[in-house]
Amino acid sequence: MSTGRKLFGTDGVRGEAGTFLTAELATALGRAATASLEAERPQILIVRDTRESGPMLESALAAGIAAAGGDALLGGVLPTPAAAVLVKRLGLDLAAVVSASHNPYRDNGIKFFSAAGTKLDDEAEARIESLIESEEPAARPGRVRELNGGLEDYLRALQAAFPLDLSGLRVLLDCANGATFRAAPAIFERLGATVETLGDEPDGRNINDGCGSTHLGAIATAIADSEATIGFAFDGDGDRVLAVDGKGRMHDGDELIALTARGMAARGELQGGVAVTVMSNYGFHQAMEEAGIEVAVTQVGDRHVLDELRERGWSLGGEQSGHIIDTRFVATGDGIAAALATMRELEGGDLAALAPMRKLPQKLVNVEVADRDAIAGAEPVWEAVEREGEALEGRGRVLLRPSGTEPLVRVMVEAPSAEEADAVCERLVSLVRRELS
Repeated sequence: MSTGRKLFGTDGVRGEAGTFLTAELATALGRAATASLEAERPQILIVRDTRESGPMLESALAAGIAAAGGDALLGGVLPTPAAAVLVKRLGLDLAAVVSASHNPYRDNGIKFFSAAGTKLDDEAEARIESLIESEEPAARPGRVRELNGGLEDYLRALQAAFPLDLSGLRVLLDCANGATFRAAPAIFERLGATVETLGDEPDGRNINDGCGSTHLGAIATAIADSEATIGFAFDGDGDRVLAVDGKGRMHDGDELIALTARGMAARGELQGGVAVTVMSNYGFHQAMEEAGIEVAVTQVGDRHVLDELRERGWSLGGEQSGHIIDTRFVATGDGIAAALATMRELEGGDLAALAPMRKLPQKLVNVEVADRDAIAGAEPVWEAVEREGEALEGRGRVLLRPSGTEPLVRVMVEAPSAEEADAVCERLVSLVRRELS
């Protein structure tokens, strides 16, 4: 097999369970991942979310690990960032997460974390793929056993990082019927908050179904009839979070990162600046400039954000979608940790009143095209992008990029008014369609 990455995408191996992601493929991935390690008897943690295909893939993955001479430690249902915390905390060689994050229940995925608690880089994933067809048996098979106490270890790590007193506060949590359904309420209650929950009754098929961070309508409606003053919505595997204030207004990752960055900077805790992606709102950049905080911009994807943080020696970054990374706690997005960081900065105050940025109106249109790569040579489009961008300089911005996986060109415009954003976007969308029809 080629040393290139054909199975691994931007966030592990992901696809429909039972058709693309089969038990056979999971076993092969477990065997290859174990064989890629230098340890004599690798110790590998497996955690999963609540999808009905999770136990099947967990068992198959564990079988592959044991067949290659490793010990598979089954942590059960835990948020993805818990794997990154536990692999370091317990001194293990690798962690595997069985989850498809915010995707529907029919999909599932497998991604790996190194002994340092970071997602594997491209080279490590390519090495696993190069070994996947090897079926050389181990001299002595490993074991499969339950790991007890993983949830408690994760909760203790959260409490140590965020020693907050939330007594007297009422919080609404939407756990997306996913991996946070036990951990999120438990830590907020442990810190003294009164907790109301949504999406905390997983049945294997209702993960991300009309709930969680991809469907904020549920928590926005619920908080209007609640005494809670703030709500947090997680995605299926718990690596991202969005918030709503007491009136049901949404606050995205940009706002939560800005709030945290300003608080950390005021206390002298911010290491350098913050790293965000090209999708972050122009209002975020304005707010950080006003606060004197440097901003680095990366491609879309939390992996790119983490790479930028490492290169610069910074600790805080994330995405508008709610992936928020503070490497002082764990080197991946952690929705629960980000929610606790938000509570720390609010100090009991109102999120709506304390939000540290003004979001510019944004218009985003996905234009279907026959060949997304053809946009690179569409000179009239890029000339128009430059012209419109110059007209908005200092007031907003224009972003045009092809999708990485779909036959789409994404056109995004941010401007001081919704009317101007709509007008600029409409002109560019019409031009893209005309040039690439």
